[in-house]
Amino acid sequence: MEKELIIQTAGNAVEIALTEDKKLVELHYDNSGGNYNVGDLYLGTARKVAAGLNAVFVDIGHEKDAFLHYSDLSPMFNSVRKFTDQASSITNFEYAKFKLQPEIVKTGKINEVLKTKDKILVQIVKEPISTKGPRITCEISLPGRFIVLIPFSNVVNVSKKLGSKEERQRLKSIITNIRPENFGIIVRTAAEGKTTAELHRDMTNLLEAWKNIQTNLYQSKPPLKILSEQNKTTSLLRDLLNDDFNKIVTNNAEVHKETVQYITKIAPGRESIVQLQQANGKPLFDQYGISKQVKSSFGKTVMLNNGGYLVIEHTEALHVVDVNSGGKFSGSDQEKTALNTNMEAAKELARQLRLRDIGGIVVVDFIDMRSADNRRLISKTMQDAMEGDRARHTILPISKFGLLQITRQRLRPAIKIATGEQCPSCSGTGKIRSTQVLVDDIEKHVKYLTRQMKGNLELQVHPIVASHLTKTTGFFKKSTYKTWKKNYGQFAITEDKDLGFVEYKFIDKETQEEIKF
Repeated sequence: MEKELIIQTAGNAVEIALTEDKKLVELHYDNSGGNYNVGDLYLGTARKVAAGLNAVFVDIGHEKDAFLHYSDLSPMFNSVRKFTDQASSITNFEYAKFKLQPEIVKTGKINEVLKTKDKILVQIVKEPISTKGPRITCEISLPGRFIVLIPFSNVVNVSKKLGSKEERQRLKSIITNIRPENFGIIVRTAAEGKTTAELHRDMTNLLEAWKNIQTNLYQSKPPLKILSEQNKTTSLLRDLLNDDFNKIVTNNAEVHKETVQYITKIAPGRESIVQLQQANGKPLFDQYGISKQVKSSFGKTVMLNNGGYLVIEHTEALHVVDVNSGGKFSGSDQEKTALNTNMEAAKELARQLRLRDIGGIVVVDFIDMRSADNRRLISKTMQDAMEGDRARHTILPISKFGLLQITRQRLRPAIKIATGEQCPSCSGTGKIRSTQVLVDDIEKHVKYLTRQMKGNLELQVHPIVASHLTKTTGFFKKSTYKTWKKNYGQFAITEDKDLGFVEYKFIDKETQEEIKF
């Protein structure tokens, strides 16, 4: 599989597209110039302890207080708080000599360990979404390319995704020997096959970041950002860069320079994959076909190659996905057609979840299949397709009702790109006022205005409505327009094709001004 990273810069906006075999799988908007990104460390102040929620609201400078639940305090919370106090007040504080404190009770109460106005060192785990402030934790972690550094711990763990028991033991042995005091280590899947030198270089980079945290904490006053996560480009490279990566393209010289420097730091010798490409009369995304894929991939309906399609809808509580065959069923091949469509739909849905960054609960209504083996195959296909998704997720087997349920980690708002315009007549509902209701509404105004205007009244309506009002009906061949003139008084009807079907205007013919209600 070939991976490419396309980085398009226009002014202060940075758009990043990740493709796998030329197919768009992730789309990011880099707002690293802003604040409150996942991974950022802040020194905050406990503003309100909510005993009923067993949580505390923390002021980290955002307009909405950050939310910290007791379960996110970390067992080593006492160590975190003591370290924060000492690093804030002691010059040249030596963390290696820091004495870890006893763990807090897992089932404790928030008001037993925290009170209002306490200083807290926290890390953002979920960006602000809608009306909610950031979600934060006191379980500090510094992710690298091959390892994750965990302060206030002495535990070494190896990713369970590493299939070989011998490889897990080898990596654990290496890390145990080079691990500094008071730091726990989690060995990532990307560390498979790496040498001691490569692992040590990654650890050295993370230790430098930890020293910056100590330096920034000294004499600091909350709310204050202590350490900023890497920008979106470098964080993607940190998590995804492997031998499959064959190209990184950008149209910005500064981004090119920063990316080359970062590649030199984490993967010396691979700098040649970074290319600076100047605009040739059109945006970079257009040159690589990204814009076209964005337009075809977002929207309520997503077409499949075999003629089927997905319908993706969002409610307040969850996302709902309906799989449709597109009318391709044929006689005895219905089960086979359903299986093939569901297989392709599962793969496309996995891409859509990753591309749109859809999180929370997702319920999928696949096409009904009689075979239990086929239903299990669809569940397996979904699991395999989502294996490359970095977000934590859980997939349940297809239920008796034929529904597949997925939960997926949500770190930031789902990406929504408008691919259509709302109908001005129905406002997106698919319904407009009935003709009779519209006519009744116009009649009420005609009845009143004809008495006031004495022949100077003009009604402007859509041509279709004008035709409806002036056409003759019934045994006496009278139109609605003639009936109104007889009953209420003289007025004129004119057509205006610029008006919407349910729109109308009344004009004073003498002054040519619209009569407002």
